[in-house]
Amino acid sequence: MKLAVFDCDGTLVDGQAPICEAMEAAFAAFALDAPSRGEIRRAVGLSLPQAIRSLLPGADSERQNAMAEVYKLSFRTAREQGRVAQPLFPGVEDVLRALHGAGWTLGVATGMSDRGLGFCLEANGIADLFVTRQTADRHPSKPHPAMLEEALCDAGAQSGQAVMIGDTVYDMRMAASASVRGIGVDWGYHHPRELLEAGAEVVVESPAQLLEHLLK
Repeated sequence: MKLAVFDCDGTLVDGQAPICEAMEAAFAAFALDAPSRGEIRRAVGLSLPQAIRSLLPGADSERQNAMAEVYKLSFRTAREQGRVAQPLFPGVEDVLRALHGAGWTLGVATGMSDRGLGFCLEANGIADLFVTRQTADRHPSKPHPAMLEEALCDAGAQSGQAVMIGDTVYDMRMAASASVRGIGVDWGYHHPRELLEAGAEVVVESPAQLLEHLLK
């Protein structure tokens, strides 16, 4: 048994544009200046309430919850209007299919909702590859280890048989908390140095390098 659990946004897909637009709409709804897109991207990976809390720490929970609802409505409306693009990063599908063909079990652990993840995976034609899907609907936000612990349970794997692959420090800290190896990718939202400091055993520069590292 070998289990590879992937983060979604920033690791499998480039979904930063609709995320930034929905977050900007949430701030605008309350006549607040939105954070820079760089700041918004750094919050990607956290569950939505935690992401808003990190971007607007001085607000009370009622305001943060209300903003989260605006974000969800904005994102859902954009999806219904066909304005949400979440393309796979080049080379990622090749990695997934190669690992699947080599007998690896695949999973996803993400701050997205069940519905959002389902749409994303189906739209990219890769939904059938994942045995376990862990989302913010059923778990505390990263870096809490609950998502990885449930993924291990679903796959029937031990922590030493698994690896967490992600682009943020939240992914690497979650991996460490679950006693799972962490591999960082440098095409996402956090700097490679930060990933290494958060516990990544390595940070790969391309999907091809990721595959090589996993199959060596």
